[in-house]
Amino acid sequence: MLKQYIPNLLYPSSFKRSLFFILSDILIIILSLYLSFLLRFEFALSEVYNAMVLKALPFFIIVKLVSFGIFRVYRITWRQVGINELFNIVSAVIVSELVLVVLFLVPSPLNFFALTERFLSPVSTGFPRSIFLIDLGISILLISGLRISKRFYLELVRNKRNLKQGLRTIIIGAGNTGEMVLRDIAKQENSLFYPIGLLDDDSRKLGTYIHRVKVLAKADKLKAVVRKYAIEAVIIAIPSLNHKDLRRMYDDARECGIKTIKIVPKIYDFHKPDINIKTLEDLKIEDLIGRQMVKVDYKEIKELLQHKTVFISGAGGSIGSEIVMQVCGFNPSGLMLFDIDETALHNMELKVRKAFPDLKEKVCFTVGNILDEEKVKAIFKNLRPQIVFHAAAYKHVPMMEHNPEEAVKTNMFGTYNLADAASRYDAEKFIVISTDKAVRPTSIMGATKRMAEHICCAFNGSEGQRKTEFISVRFGNVLGSRGSVLPMFLEQLKNGDALTVTHKDMQRYFMTIPEAVSLVLQASAIGEGGEVLVLDMGEPVKIIKLAEELIRLNGLMPYRDIEIKFTGMRPGEKLFEEILTAHEGTVASRHEKVFIAKNSEKFSKEEVENILEEFKTAIAGSADHKKIKDLLRKNVKHFGDDFIGRL
Repeated sequence: MLKQYIPNLLYPSSFKRSLFFILSDILIIILSLYLSFLLRFEFALSEVYNAMVLKALPFFIIVKLVSFGIFRVYRITWRQVGINELFNIVSAVIVSELVLVVLFLVPSPLNFFALTERFLSPVSTGFPRSIFLIDLGISILLISGLRISKRFYLELVRNKRNLKQGLRTIIIGAGNTGEMVLRDIAKQENSLFYPIGLLDDDSRKLGTYIHRVKVLAKADKLKAVVRKYAIEAVIIAIPSLNHKDLRRMYDDARECGIKTIKIVPKIYDFHKPDINIKTLEDLKIEDLIGRQMVKVDYKEIKELLQHKTVFISGAGGSIGSEIVMQVCGFNPSGLMLFDIDETALHNMELKVRKAFPDLKEKVCFTVGNILDEEKVKAIFKNLRPQIVFHAAAYKHVPMMEHNPEEAVKTNMFGTYNLADAASRYDAEKFIVISTDKAVRPTSIMGATKRMAEHICCAFNGSEGQRKTEFISVRFGNVLGSRGSVLPMFLEQLKNGDALTVTHKDMQRYFMTIPEAVSLVLQASAIGEGGEVLVLDMGEPVKIIKLAEELIRLNGLMPYRDIEIKFTGMRPGEKLFEEILTAHEGTVASRHEKVFIAKNSEKFSKEEVENILEEFKTAIAGSADHKKIKDLLRKNVKHFGDDFIGRL
């Protein structure tokens, strides 16, 4: 029987950890007070002072334990003790000593001195003042020492020998992220990495040490450092690095034969920005092609989202799911995730629960269709969301060419339903995710998304609706989204097939999903009602270049190991996408990568409703595809224009 209970007794838990520290602190408080008297009286205590120690001890124990509880000292995990935790401990000890000074030394009819003089004499008379100062120093030393002891053992004793078993590693970036990487490596019992040194472009850091690891050189000296120190792995710990610099580092490392190249993932929980070595990611084609220098004002986004109720449609999709993760990092008071795909929503639930356990009670997951007008209204009536992100849409150009009625239903009627509900129940902001394909649209998908922009603009400031600001955010392709070119290429590579490109001159604007969504949030924070905001997607990338880079990234040679075939342009497709039309132009916003389109086309809410009535007739029953396209040509400027001359 005893054997059954021993593992349970030894298994760590929050209760057992707290109990251990409370009992340890009681022993430390006793030891500290007794040592204080011994030091004060040069290790020669009279019977009077021995009695004083015994009678004062209960008050020292009670006051200090209460103070530790108030300062949450017992919630500290001793593997994670850092400067903030040590500051809490020191503050708790100082406050407890001040309270004890008041109780023992300050004359007052309500203090300990007056109430206990007749019972505890001579404790309350002649209590040595210097004891409190000595006790303060000993308590801080012992209580902090106990809590930092495990981390000291793990990082400086045990792992000193274990680290050398890992891959000889260079960390690029000696800033906060690099320091966190080093700290987490030191915590691992058997780390994959053994840090040899750091590289950083800040000349002031050269020759300095971080956690006993030296900053050896600047980042452009990577090849020389790799060869000199026989490096086996590289960790890139600069989150804001653009794809050009990243590509240079990647090429340098590969040229030296490095096979293990890792990069830090995006941090979603801004309240706990710790780096976990287990979550380091391999460099992906998205990083090497689409990664850009994107700086956002987190304070401004925080003001938009913190303690707000947020609704996100299309929450299981590529863009919607990233919006969810980034919004969660700003601690909303409530979050409704809405999607028609139950599997995607289920996966999103697992991801959110794991990454943000503190938000467990604040996040709702609802399966539903934005075309279900009654359900949408019921949700908005009960939830009363303050911020709405509308990411649900049909987006695949060739598929929508064959199913125009579905594009109209979801992209237009679905947008109207959500916008109407947001307006009816006084949301503060409604942000619709748009696309560069809405500019001079040549496809059904692009035309219906342009109409979605018009619908939002029509709602903004309409009669009887003054509170909700409707904003459209327009951007280009994101690398790695479901059904996009990159997953298709990866599947073809996996099967050893030729990569298929529609045209040798085909090009697109690309950005990684996290960076695009960061800019969406920034645009949402600075945007005003009725605006169409345009994200700067950087330089366009040729699809053939993307295919060639992907082949090389997999250790193969284009056209020798893997062929690239041209299949011809698909229905509704352009050679290049435009972020703006010439007649629109832009004006600058408060952010360098967000612009405001000068959109001259505007419909009133009444006009939009009349247009939708016409579409309702066209999609009823057996949908009339010709009539749908004619209506889009009628209401969407430039749709159906001849682009051949411009291509």
